[in-house]
Amino acid sequence: MFTTIRYLNFWTRLTQWEYWPFAVVYLPIFLYWLWLSLKARSLFFFSAANPSIENGGMLGESKFRILEKIDNQFKPQTLYVAETVPFDRLLVMIHEKGIGFPLIAKPDVGERGWQVEKLQDEAELQAYHTATKVPFLVQEYVDYPLELGLFYYRFPHQPKGHISSVAIKEFLTLRGDGQSTINELILASDRARLQYQVLHQRYGHRFGEVLPLGQESTLVPIGNHCRGTKFLNGNHLINGALLEVFDRISETIGGFYYGRYDLRCRSVGELYQGKGIKILELNGAGAEPAHIYDPTFSRLEAYRVLFRHWQILYRISLANYQNGAAYLGFWEGLRAFWRIKS
Repeated sequence: MFTTIRYLNFWTRLTQWEYWPFAVVYLPIFLYWLWLSLKARSLFFFSAANPSIENGGMLGESKFRILEKIDNQFKPQTLYVAETVPFDRLLVMIHEKGIGFPLIAKPDVGERGWQVEKLQDEAELQAYHTATKVPFLVQEYVDYPLELGLFYYRFPHQPKGHISSVAIKEFLTLRGDGQSTINELILASDRARLQYQVLHQRYGHRFGEVLPLGQESTLVPIGNHCRGTKFLNGNHLINGALLEVFDRISETIGGFYYGRYDLRCRSVGELYQGKGIKILELNGAGAEPAHIYDPTFSRLEAYRVLFRHWQILYRISLANYQNGAAYLGFWEGLRAFWRIKS
């Protein structure tokens, strides 16, 4: 069976570009980055895009330090945990912060869903604490129904910004038909089957269970494409009210001009009013306009969007550089790159 799964997954990855390796998808963008670097006379020109964020938000920036810049009303309770903190002390810190279970744990420096977990109890937290050898964050779990990735940018000489992308995140979820087992439902879904090994480790004891007709079971509650979440094009949600809300939020973050808010909200109506919003992360220059991973989005159209965003990144970085922001030095940039790769 595992041989069949590997074959089917290989075919899925080959024929659907959203599953292609990052390096393959980004090869044309890499060449464009080299061209922009020549124009800027710096390989690390993007570091000036967000002067208040380490390396502009591209190379090993701290998620916690970025979150600290956001108004408390728009973010969940979050703790920074050094790798040397004993577990007993961690439990005290969580209690003092008012964070209960379930909660989210994730590395302070990380990307694409690496080691992001929803933990249900102290035993799971202790296992995560033992296994994690880098500083990590413990974050209040926000149980709001909508999770979005919203891309915002503003040119330094302009008072108002732009929202160029909204991705609606649909978690990896099975829907029962009253006949098929969980194992059969996973095998019938390309997106779930690609996560088969991880799902087998976590839910193997339930694989023989039959989900009743219409019942849904969310397998992965982490809104990351690499973890099986489906990204849907939500650009129809962009309007003046939404832009006004994120202009207001962004102007309080000094030195932020380009990036993606990953957030949860109670409803679209409240989102337009600036209410019921919790920003889980703010990603800087390394962020993508995530709506391009909608399964209906063509690769050609995705490249058009990516090239446009890199052009915007270049223009914002150049404007900030001309206003006095420094580009990351060559050797300093190389050290930052190798540090995150090690």
